[in-house]
Amino acid sequence: MKSIYAPWRMAYIKGEKVEGCVFCMNSVRDDKYVLFDGKTAFVMLNAYPYTNGHLMIIPFRHINSLDQLLPEERLEIFMLLDISVRVLKESMNPDGFNIGINLGRAAGAGIDDHIHIHVVPRWNGDTNFMSVVGDIRVIPDDILKSCEQLKSCFEKYQRED
Repeated sequence: MKSIYAPWRMAYIKGEKVEGCVFCMNSVRDDKYVLFDGKTAFVMLNAYPYTNGHLMIIPFRHINSLDQLLPEERLEIFMLLDISVRVLKESMNPDGFNIGINLGRAAGAGIDDHIHIHVVPRWNGDTNFMSVVGDIRVIPDDILKSCEQLKSCFEKYQRED
């Protein structure tokens, strides 16, 4: 049997589990994975991605359903979705995207009390036996390298207030 090493996962496994919403904590606002700050929402890399470039669009307000979004939040979130797809196309050249919102734990939401949208770039042939047989994902690039690459692309969309 061959072994696949993922030493970066140990920090998550052994790390202290925080109380409260991870999206609302000040540490997230200063997080190295935040790619874009809007007025009502932000874009960040998922720290536990399905694949390289897996982004999340998250409103600043702590809300858990679509009907709680204010009109300006809805507008900006969709604008950030458009920008995110453009940036990923430009920087990673994917063949397609999975874009989704998991509403509630039963729907697969890992963080079900703060709504967020997943933007997952996909490439033809990117699924492999590891996910099907081993329930393991193989992420082919370092997340910090992906973050650096994407941040530079998002910079041209950052607005001056």
